[in-house]
Amino acid sequence: MPQPSKDPLHGKRLDTILEELVEYYNGFEKLGEQINIKCFTDNPSISSSLKFLRKTDWARAKVESLYLYVLRQKKRDEAKGEN
Repeated sequence: MPQPSKDPLHGKRLDTILEELVEYYNGFEKLGEQINIKCFTDNPSISSSLKFLRKTDWARAKVESLYLYVLRQKKRDEAKGEN
């Protein structure tokens, strides 16, 4: 039986990642402050951002990196709440 992947991005769809980031940052405005790319700052939407991210590797890498950071922050926040 194969071991489950330890990569938190494994099996995660880009649209799910983007939606979670928009929710975490309470909208595109704050997300655009974290990653200053036009698809987040100029008339943003999930669908237009996905089109851009799917064909722009460097931007997708930034989004994935921010998502990993947010996952770590959520884990820290949960650990603080349990103490």
